[in-house]
Amino acid sequence: MKLKDKIFEIIDGGTLEKTKLNKQVNIFISTLIILSVIAIILESYEPLRERFGHIFRTFEWFTVIIFSTEYLLRIWTADLKYPDLGKVAARLKFISSPMGIVDLVAILPFYLPFVLVFDMRFVRLLRILRLLRVLKLKRHSRALGIIAKIFYEKRSELSITLFVTFILLLISSSVMYNLEHNAQPEAFPNIISSFWWAIATLTTVGYGDVYPITAWGKFFGGIIALLGIGMVALPTGIISAAFIEGLAKDKEKEADKGHSPSLENYNFCPCCGHALKAKTENQGD
Repeated sequence: MKLKDKIFEIIDGGTLEKTKLNKQVNIFISTLIILSVIAIILESYEPLRERFGHIFRTFEWFTVIIFSTEYLLRIWTADLKYPDLGKVAARLKFISSPMGIVDLVAILPFYLPFVLVFDMRFVRLLRILRLLRVLKLKRHSRALGIIAKIFYEKRSELSITLFVTFILLLISSSVMYNLEHNAQPEAFPNIISSFWWAIATLTTVGYGDVYPITAWGKFFGGIIALLGIGMVALPTGIISAAFIEGLAKDKEKEADKGHSPSLENYNFCPCCGHALKAKTENQGD
């Protein structure tokens, strides 16, 4: 096996069943991503940053080296991932793919300050972008992959619910502005500022910093709060149903490949439902 084929098999599983080494690499990268995110969070605490700053910096160097190596290897082996394309086209396709962009964003904030001079506030913003490394977990988690696929497949339904929610927010903030502006102009100075109340109410959070005090305002606010329960449930129901359906399809594919036996090949205990030994071909005749 060529070196490129071997590396592709290790980092991407190849075109066949994922190897043991590939699974170990996935576990290592996933663990490194999680530890990297935890380190970024802990680094935000000034006492920890002052005491363990050198450890955070060393660990950041280590993670960037690993992620950069992985990114370059994926670019190098892109022609094996997309065999129908030429080498240049395959590499450009990977670089412009969603996961390729995530891989780049995960390491880019580390390198940019060395190349370009930025305002310190922008540098801090770039450091925050390191948290996007958690998106790299999608490649190494089957469940996250299913969720991403669900969002893509249900994008039309989710877009409709988001559009309806936006319209409801716009109407709510406009009506509440007209009902409450005269009574409390500091809380509802304009329609845009009233969006905060509408968002907090529709999502049933209700922080309490802005609330209606007029009779009509309270009445309308109660209606919006009740509508918010349904509006939040709509996309949640779509995603939940699609996720269960996606898991079922994934299990069916695994069964078809022979990784797990089909449930139809088993007898089940009538008392507890526990799977007993597999049926024979003569059983059921």
